Amino acid sequence: MAVLGRPRGNRGELTATGFSDHGDRYSRLKSVWLLVGQELSPAKVEEVWEHDGKLVFKFEHVNSISEAELLRGAEVRVPKAERVELEPGEFFLSELVGCEMRDRVSGKLYGKVTGWEEGGGAVLLDIDDGRMLVPFVKAICTEIHPELGVIRVDLPEGLDDL
Repeated sequence: MAVLGRPRGNRGELTATGFSDHGDRYSRLKSVWLLVGQELSPAKVEEVWEHDGKLVFKFEHVNSISEAELLRGAEVRVPKAERVELEPGEFFLSELVGCEMRDRVSGKLYGKVTGWEEGGGAVLLDIDDGRMLVPFVKAICTEIHPELGVIRVDLPEGLDDL
């Protein structure tokens, strides 16, 4: 749901980039899981707020810049059971990983979603670990069925040749 950035202040606070369209969700967090490298561990959240367009997390038992620095780059996660309920047509990006990307008309398999990249615009779905990046927009990803493991697409001409 977020990735921790640099320490902020001297009380062990960390900036973060949020990945939820439900921004009010962050202020209600009480406990999360932190993925640091390959290690997943629980963490108690004291407070989350927004400052200058960034989220700021304050965790229990993280009280200095040096302690916060150890969490830089960590992923903030919540159990699936605690995820917010989505509106129809909304998806968790993690649900798309493993889905086959197929042409809507011909059924041609382009590959599997192995991740995603977020920049300033649309999310890009990573197909087969970088073989192709596909914008996750309705005009291209026309049918999305994570429960079936498939995304049907109308790719712009030439995108699969890049």
